[in-house]
Amino acid sequence: MSHTPRIQLGCALLLAPLVAGLAGCGGGGKPLAGEPYDAVGQLSFGSAGDGAEVNPDDPLKISTKGSGSRITDVIATDSAGRRVSGELTADGRAWRSTDPLASGAEYTVLVATENGGGAAGRGEHNFRTRDSDAKRLDVTFGPEAGTYGVGQPITAELSEEIDDAKERAKIEGALEVRSEPRVEGAWHWVDGGELHYRPKEYWPSDTTISVTSSLEGLPIRDGLRGGETDALEISTGDRVEAVADIANHHMTVTRNGEELRTIPITTGKAGFATRNGKKVILGTESFVRMTGTSIGIPAGSSESYDLPVYWAARLTWSGEYVHGAPWSVGSQGYDNVSHGCTGLSTENARWFYELVKPGDIVEHVNGFGDDMAPFGNGFGDWNLSWEEWLKGSALGGFYQPQDRVGTPGRLAPLA
Repeated sequence: MSHTPRIQLGCALLLAPLVAGLAGCGGGGKPLAGEPYDAVGQLSFGSAGDGAEVNPDDPLKISTKGSGSRITDVIATDSAGRRVSGELTADGRAWRSTDPLASGAEYTVLVATENGGGAAGRGEHNFRTRDSDAKRLDVTFGPEAGTYGVGQPITAELSEEIDDAKERAKIEGALEVRSEPRVEGAWHWVDGGELHYRPKEYWPSDTTISVTSSLEGLPIRDGLRGGETDALEISTGDRVEAVADIANHHMTVTRNGEELRTIPITTGKAGFATRNGKKVILGTESFVRMTGTSIGIPAGSSESYDLPVYWAARLTWSGEYVHGAPWSVGSQGYDNVSHGCTGLSTENARWFYELVKPGDIVEHVNGFGDDMAPFGNGFGDWNLSWEEWLKGSALGGFYQPQDRVGTPGRLAPLA
């Protein structure tokens, strides 16, 4: 799994093998003698016991009917695999859910009991919660399915602004990123409507990454519940990196650590300095018409231009590219004369265009311009240190996964 180290709260929740006995969270189970009796008839499930759909805003309540018996274990899980936390009374006579139930969900409840004579009981009960008319929080994962460079962040766009810290934590904990091979990573809230996920270091090459949400039906706040979210799977290809030295006017390109080519370049001149820092390639375009007015240069001024540009790799939404610039070949390797882009000869630009893909990294060093912003003008995510990145997580990079939620939870199935 690619997410950050998990912390486990409460009792151990791994399913224990059924041997001679069954113990609840904190112990106390008696040895089983023969086959356990059916416990369901000895229990009340409150509003979830009469066959009607349950209001998801109501807690699940389980209690014993007869005297002398007690509940030793409960596992309540919905069809999406989300386990419900709960509390058992000191005398073991009743259990109550402490997690809110999802709307429109099928639940299976496994219960273990013990009667006054020490005999063990087992039972399974099923119920369904009603659909809710609450507004839905939709999550859209990005980028689109495909193969990307090792610098590609995962994005999650929300249909509603979320500013409350507890609500952010609930959402973040339900968005899961898994990768093969496993790497350490975390979500970062860009603003109230968007999160980015990246590893501590670049993704390894040839990695498969899957992204899922377990928010569906869960309450976020009054009047807002999680909506259905399409899962995402992407992969990474070779690790392609380019380091453009602004002061020395050359760019070195490597693939999987092997140097492929060092290319003469020109970058932004005074007043149009190229941004320093790491940038993720957003896309490639074989032809772009570039105009000065698109970056705020008045038409007809001395800096105005209108040029056909070939073999371009976009680095920022504001218009910074690596591209062919045959008009500046005489300055490439010697001087910075562009309006902010990284100019190459036509031959070198085509070679670079055919090599790279979205998600590959271009880093500009030794410049005199502004630093690349982490967000808002492309993917500058890698310009934040790992410590800075974790500060943008509502959970500090750690979370309690949904498949570990629930106490007590050591009820093992019958062999």
